[in-house]
Amino acid sequence: MALMPRLRQLMRRPSSASTVGARRPTSAARRGDTLHEDALRSMLSDDPNNERAFAALAEIVRRRAADSSQDDDPLTAEGAETSEREHAADLAVWALGEELAGNPRAWYPLIEVARLSVRDDHEGTLRRLRTAAERDPSGRALVEALALLRGADAPVDALGLGVGYWHPKDHDPEVARHLVLAAIEAGRPLEAKQHIGALDLYRSQKDVAELREELVRLAAQAEQTIPGT
Repeated sequence: MALMPRLRQLMRRPSSASTVGARRPTSAARRGDTLHEDALRSMLSDDPNNERAFAALAEIVRRRAADSSQDDDPLTAEGAETSEREHAADLAVWALGEELAGNPRAWYPLIEVARLSVRDDHEGTLRRLRTAAERDPSGRALVEALALLRGADAPVDALGLGVGYWHPKDHDPEVARHLVLAAIEAGRPLEAKQHIGALDLYRSQKDVAELREELVRLAAQAEQTIPGT
């Protein structure tokens, strides 16, 4: 099966097992990579949300998968070869993210898998982002999730996710920024004001004073574009 259909199939079956991202013994493996990978996996076992460790490990599995794809069909045309290598690398990172997301404390791997699925599996993406938000009491996962949805031109989905999972009293205030911007992008500047009002619930008003001022200004500018205002 071609790599992209395989990736899409995995997107529709997020619980399916895969060993694509797992380390496989090979005589060509670089000893340095092997030692580095072991150290990174140990770090991620302790903290599955270590972004730097995930990025470093993802780079290793991406390189391995891309090299393996090239070795499988050395006669592939250059353009097709590049595409196959990229698909193989994405599939490897997908599998790695799914593997690490099995840890009930893991939210960052879910964000990374959602990043891969956002263009092809809308419902699966939202499901992963909801799970990530549920697992993270700090609100960092929600910030990442809202930024991802806004970047994918889905501000209405960002609003739905944010309203459902935002806890202003405890979460990172950057959630408010993304909700206000999502409301503006969705053509709902009046709703943006409601999210600004939720900043009143933050424990330290001094810490959000500058953010509130910025968001009030942005909402006012957006409101001026409403006909009849």
